[in-house]
Amino acid sequence: MSTPLTQEFVWRGRTVRWDRHGSGPAVVFLHGTPWSSRLWWPIAQTLAGQFTVYLWDMPGYGASSKDPTHAVDLGVQGELFADLLTHWQLEHPHVIAHDFGGAVALRARLLHGAEYRSLCLVDVVALSPWGSPFFLLVKEHAAVFEQLPPAVHRGAIEAYISGASHRGLRPDDLDMLTEPWTDAAGQAAFYRQIAQADEWFTDEIEQRYAELTEPVHIVWGAEDTWIPSDRAHRLGAAIPHASVALIEGAGHLIQLDAPAALAAELSRWMSRVGG
Repeated sequence: MSTPLTQEFVWRGRTVRWDRHGSGPAVVFLHGTPWSSRLWWPIAQTLAGQFTVYLWDMPGYGASSKDPTHAVDLGVQGELFADLLTHWQLEHPHVIAHDFGGAVALRARLLHGAEYRSLCLVDVVALSPWGSPFFLLVKEHAAVFEQLPPAVHRGAIEAYISGASHRGLRPDDLDMLTEPWTDAAGQAAFYRQIAQADEWFTDEIEQRYAELTEPVHIVWGAEDTWIPSDRAHRLGAAIPHASVALIEGAGHLIQLDAPAALAAELSRWMSRVGG
């Protein structure tokens, strides 16, 4: 299901774990919350025969550092991503982003000088309002949730993550998604990243989406209950040249609900804009 991230990038005291595979034009994947690059690995494998795929965990997530003194909000992640592309010496990569990775990619592009050869946005955080009822509850009471007994915390996070899938998660997939958040550092990091989420970070750039000039493709799970599929059409209207594709039978965790359909859609997209 995954492979270790063997390389590190240190940025403002944070340690970012990353890796690359394959050969050819660069494709960078961005994960969202509460996920990590592991969610993208099977899709990245399908593209690694024709592209150099880059996977990385944002600070506060996965294998990257989770220092409680470091901010992990969308503003910080957007700045970091622009600098990470510079570190990789990637001037115009293809970018594929999921969940709030979309907001990170958009902020890096519109505010921090990043440039992309193409941009694919998959069930992304980009338009207000966003955040599930549980997400909003935690945001208001993060300090309380941090004190939950470990077993109660695990039950809460498993229920939360399971709700992102339309078809239901296999036990090994649920374990993969919850494991980074189950020790003491992970539990604190889970609630900290929710507490620092703010719609202001997307409101700041929403009116600028029409400035995007690179090819843009929007992919959405038709049964996404976290970020309903009407946002795909709203986002498509905000980026006039963007194309939109809905994948039936998939919720927010489209990578696990409809992996074959998503892989086929991304392969079609990359065959159009790649090379």
